Amino acid sequence: MMRSYRRENMHLVLAYEGVPEEGPVALSQCVWIDLYNPAPQDNRHVEQLLSISLPTREEMQEIEVSARLYQEDGAEFMTLTAASSLESDEPITSPITFVLKGSTLVTMRYAEPKAFANFVARAQRSNAVPVTNGEQIMMGLIEALLDRMADALERVGSGIDHVSRQVFRKGKMKAPSSDDLQAAIERIGQDGDLLTKVRESLVSINRVLTYHTTLDQQVDKKVTKDAKARTKMLYRDVVALTDQATFLSSKVNFLLDATLGLINLQQNQIIKIFSVAAVVFLPPTLVASIYGMNFSDIPELRWVFGYPWALGLMVLSAILPYLYFKRRRWL
Repeated sequence: MMRSYRRENMHLVLAYEGVPEEGPVALSQCVWIDLYNPAPQDNRHVEQLLSISLPTREEMQEIEVSARLYQEDGAEFMTLTAASSLESDEPITSPITFVLKGSTLVTMRYAEPKAFANFVARAQRSNAVPVTNGEQIMMGLIEALLDRMADALERVGSGIDHVSRQVFRKGKMKAPSSDDLQAAIERIGQDGDLLTKVRESLVSINRVLTYHTTLDQQVDKKVTKDAKARTKMLYRDVVALTDQATFLSSKVNFLLDATLGLINLQQNQIIKIFSVAAVVFLPPTLVASIYGMNFSDIPELRWVFGYPWALGLMVLSAILPYLYFKRRRWL
């Protein structure tokens, strides 16, 4: 699908949805062309308009920096890894390519991050965000991506605090059960997976910003003070979010280790109970075995108190080890 936007009175207006009937010339007045799951004809129209060659999906997924950040045919090609579906239990990462040529921006993507819809909704309001050229739109999209990741990190932080309160219960609160600890591990795993994808996206965004800033300096472009200030603000946001993601990752690792430790303690407690029970019942079993022997000369065989004596001896042999364990605080 191809959506084309033009600038009108300091806000974006949807010019075309799909390939315009007039052909590539109709797109010349558009400041932003968004290609989502583009068909081959969509790519051909954009390539004819800007005289460039768009990367394929396989090329967008390359991990080499040279395949993600490069110049060709007078255009900048910058591919970052964006985290999407951040509210779901299965967040994903998908490459997004920004192509800047002149004042026109082309975006290629195969996922639907909500950041794009949020940015479009804001950009369609007058003077909400700068939309003078493609570079400003790209910065606005990156800012929207960072806002989405910041919200996700806040949710992860709140979720970690909730799991921590469940795991480390104090006072008269009931100790967490095995089911509670298992659910906590599942939640911790989901949070850890989300943090990994967010950190990967932040590293990718930092590379794109660094490349774009360096390229502006090399070609001696006239960068306005507003553009410089906005780029610095995005840098600070990336650094702050990276630090927060790193901090949350350390909390997740600590909480995971603590939860696994509590599970081991519960398992050890169960094993200890079985071990103590075996030791406690071993002497009565020995007494019963002795008096269960089929010998005719057992002294207590004809004794009128022989049966109560054997029962009392078994009870006493069970109580004495139990009291010894209690005294040594093994129970």
